[in-house]
Amino acid sequence: MIRCYHTSDLHDHRGFAPRLADLRAQRPGLLFDSGDSLRGSQTVYHRREPIVAEIDRAGYDAQAIGNREFHYLFRLLEARARRMRHPLVCTNLHDLKGRPLPFVPSLVLRASDAPDAPRVHVLGLLIMQYPVGSRWERLFGWRFLSPEDAVAPYAQDVPDGDALIVLSHVGLRLDLALAAAVPRIDLILGGHSHDTLSEPEYSGSVPIVHAGPYGQYVSRTELEYDENARRYAISSFDLLPLLGAP
Repeated sequence: MIRCYHTSDLHDHRGFAPRLADLRAQRPGLLFDSGDSLRGSQTVYHRREPIVAEIDRAGYDAQAIGNREFHYLFRLLEARARRMRHPLVCTNLHDLKGRPLPFVPSLVLRASDAPDAPRVHVLGLLIMQYPVGSRWERLFGWRFLSPEDAVAPYAQDVPDGDALIVLSHVGLRLDLALAAAVPRIDLILGGHSHDTLSEPEYSGSVPIVHAGPYGQYVSRTELEYDENARRYAISSFDLLPLLGAP
C-alpha cells in the first residue's frame, strides 16, 4: 500500500507543520507539495521566504517547482533551491546551457521504511512560460516541454509493480489532458489552478487530486496494487482540513 499526503499553492500561508505531523504520526505516508509555496515568482525574488522553515519542519519528501519557485534567472532559482532541505522535482524544464541543475528531473522513493515497500517514481511539472523555440529560450536558456512530452518517456520505463506519481503545477485542464495521453500514470497530484476537489477526478483510469490553495486542506490518498489491472488504484481518499479558510 502507498499512502501520500499532498498540498499545493500555499503562497506563504504558514502554521500547518504541527497538523501534518499529527496526521502522519497516526497514519504514516509520503508528503508532497505541487508548487507555489513561496511569496516570490518567476520575476520577483525575496531574499527571505519564511515558509521554507515551515516546509522543513513538516518534513516534505519532495516538491514540484511552481512558478513561485521558478525564476528566469538561473542563479536566483539556484539560490531558492539551496534553502530547501527536500528535493525539488521538475521533469519538463530543461537547461540549454548545460549548467548543473539545482533540481532533479525525477525521483524514486520507497512508500515506507519497510524493505519490501513499493517503489514510487516521482515526476514534477511546471506550467510552461513560453513555447519551445521562443526567443526567450536563447535569452534565459530554459526550455519548457509539454507535460506529455516530458512524462511519456519516463512512463514507458517504469516497471510493473512500481507506482508513477506526477506532482503537477500545470492546472486541472492540462492534468486531464496528460492523464488521457499517458495512462501509465497512477496518480496526479495537481496544483496551479487553485481547484479544490472533494473527490479525485478521473481521466480514463488515472485519478487526479487537487487539494486547493492557501493550505486550507491536505489530501490523503491511499493506493493499492490491482493484480488484474496491473496498476495501482485508489483504495481510500480524504480531503482533510489543514489551516482553514484564509
